[in-house]
Amino acid sequence: MTKEEIGERGLVLLGCGKMGGAMLKGWLDGGLTPGAVHVVDPHPAEWLGAAGVNVNAELPPDPAIVLIAVKPQMMADALPTLKGYGNGATLFVSVAAGTTIATCEEMLGGTTPIVRAMPNTPAAVGRGITAIIGNAHATPAHLDATEALLRAVGQVVRLESEDQMDAVTGLSGSGPAYVFHMIECMARAGEAQGLAPALAMQLAQATVAGAGALAEAADETPAELRKNVTSPNGTTQAGLEVLMDEATGLPPLMARTVAAAADRSRELRDG
Repeated sequence: MTKEEIGERGLVLLGCGKMGGAMLKGWLDGGLTPGAVHVVDPHPAEWLGAAGVNVNAELPPDPAIVLIAVKPQMMADALPTLKGYGNGATLFVSVAAGTTIATCEEMLGGTTPIVRAMPNTPAAVGRGITAIIGNAHATPAHLDATEALLRAVGQVVRLESEDQMDAVTGLSGSGPAYVFHMIECMARAGEAQGLAPALAMQLAQATVAGAGALAEAADETPAELRKNVTSPNGTTQAGLEVLMDEATGLPPLMARTVAAAADRSRELRDG
């Protein structure tokens, strides 16, 4: 599915909050024709009108893609309004957390091409990562089109099965919150060692952001990068001996953290 086809048939964006808005800005910056985009949102942001997209207007008869970016609790009310596009040539892409492909198929029709996606909040600054998986009716072309759209807000990976979404939720979906809390904890630890709160927070934020950028850009693995900055019997080694303790340090804590989030995702999925 080409950008030209999307431009001709149209793209419907159901929900344009923080995530939907971030994706839309990325698409427009990437050259998608504003007039081809149809936003459906009960409380549209003011910038949408100035962007030239269609807001709560008449929808195209056969859109190339419907991207669903509403909150999961709104899906039951929102999806049936688009059922007329189901079982046809329109591709549905859902970024609603916890809503399974089977649920979407029940609401839209069993032969509807559907791709489920799990982005994370750094998508708001174009640094997200999204995992995608399609149903039996989503073709390679559908997956390619979905990946092209979602690359507007960061990286995209493809899963082998929908069951992996729970692990993705526990790791990258919920993961930004873990990192934010680590920044909080690092700043508080700096304060405990005599730094002013604002200075401690600045140091913690910049350290985490810089280390993440380095880990992403470097050819070495994170383990190799860690070893490169750890001098024998130095300060970093002293800190890592606490952090890397297999019984009380970060390894078991992080394993329990991701497992708890993934388990909760499974509970919500299974009702």
